[in-house]
Amino acid sequence: MVWRKNEVQPDALLRLDAELGGHSRVTDDDYLEGPPELVVEIAASSAAYDMHVKRRVYARSGVQEYGVIQAYEQRIDWFVLCGGVYESLEADEAGIIRSDVFPGLWLNTTALWSGDLAAVPATLQAGLQTVDHKSFVDGLQA
Repeated sequence: MVWRKNEVQPDALLRLDAELGGHSRVTDDDYLEGPPELVVEIAASSAAYDMHVKRRVYARSGVQEYGVIQAYEQRIDWFVLCGGVYESLEADEAGIIRSDVFPGLWLNTTALWSGDLAAVPATLQAGLQTVDHKSFVDGLQA
């Protein structure tokens, strides 16, 4: 993945096609050009690198949301780009992080860390059933 003069390889990403308002495209030689809307890193020994160096690269490149899942600390830091600077997106009282960029994308951090792996997709499904998600999808199809 090449953004400006930075080459990074995120663990996961979610993007919109340019035709749908996204900021990235896949080149003819299968590289991603431009920032995806969401990048997620799974950090174990790389937490300091992911929280600092990669975070600056992603912000500078215009990645709208950035999540770092810190396995050893059992912690998830989720950021939203505001005015070129990442601000923390906090989980609600139930431990659910709700994406600003992708309405309906909900991550149940409490269930994830407690090992309740059935609740993680159930929470996501609940988010995908919301009016906000339906409006988001309808807007993409318009």
